[in-house]
Amino acid sequence: MSLSAPEWLITEVRRAKRGTGDDTVAQTRDLLDRLCLPTVCESAQCPNRGECFSHHTATFLILGDVCTRGCAFCAVTKGKPLPLETDEPERLAQAVAELGLRHVVITSVTRDDLPDGGAAHYARVVGALRQHCPGVRIELLVPDFLWSREALATVLANEPDILAHNLETVPRLYPQVRRGANYRRSLKVLEQAKELAPKIVTKSGLMLGLGEESAEIAAVLKDLRAVDCDMLTLGQYLSPSLHHAPVARYVWPEEFVSWQRQTLSLGFKSVAAGALVRSSYKAAVYFGEIR
Repeated sequence: MSLSAPEWLITEVRRAKRGTGDDTVAQTRDLLDRLCLPTVCESAQCPNRGECFSHHTATFLILGDVCTRGCAFCAVTKGKPLPLETDEPERLAQAVAELGLRHVVITSVTRDDLPDGGAAHYARVVGALRQHCPGVRIELLVPDFLWSREALATVLANEPDILAHNLETVPRLYPQVRRGANYRRSLKVLEQAKELAPKIVTKSGLMLGLGEESAEIAAVLKDLRAVDCDMLTLGQYLSPSLHHAPVARYVWPEEFVSWQRQTLSLGFKSVAAGALVRSSYKAAVYFGEIR
């Protein structure tokens, strides 16, 4: 039986979906539609999409909008992806320029069907942004590239400002929640990013409410600090549908505050924690905390 969300959370979700300006939300959607650019905001049913669109921001989804993996928490379409669109980097750079973004977040579906997992395409996107949007801060939220150090090096070649990879949950829940992923492999992505580019800011994220125990969360936080992860997001898991992993519990605001304090005490430079916090939520603001 599914849990009923508390009223305070329902109110927050409704507010975030609505945003602060219908005209601005429509303008952002029209721009994305005109340039044929999918966003993880829409594909993953992010509860903050109205709020972000109303501020002319979005998290771009590259490498198509069909994922080769079947994570039980994610609303992104699973199946056989289409071939890469070679003009996507230029269209994305055009959108960033028209939106006037100073901090852009780019993520992707997982493309295990590609020899390099899409790493070269990531590099082309960063290159296009460096060429057409000088001065923009670039944050990449990447897949695990099946543990390929070479692929990760390719992504880092054009020096993005932030390299993020989400652990999502505790190791015990990986078989149920992140089928096809591996906890140690994901942790290794962040470790190798620091080895390949020591000055880069690294970032990860966890969802709470999937059935994890407090001791397991604490262990993951220590693992992240052991690989010198700089930034962290902690948010409430919200099941996209009855076909996805159910919510095991709802985390109250006071607990998020407690986790934020504990996490900062471990040495993370910036921590965003709250029910509707997601990987890219107010990314520019939280990056500013460490500069």
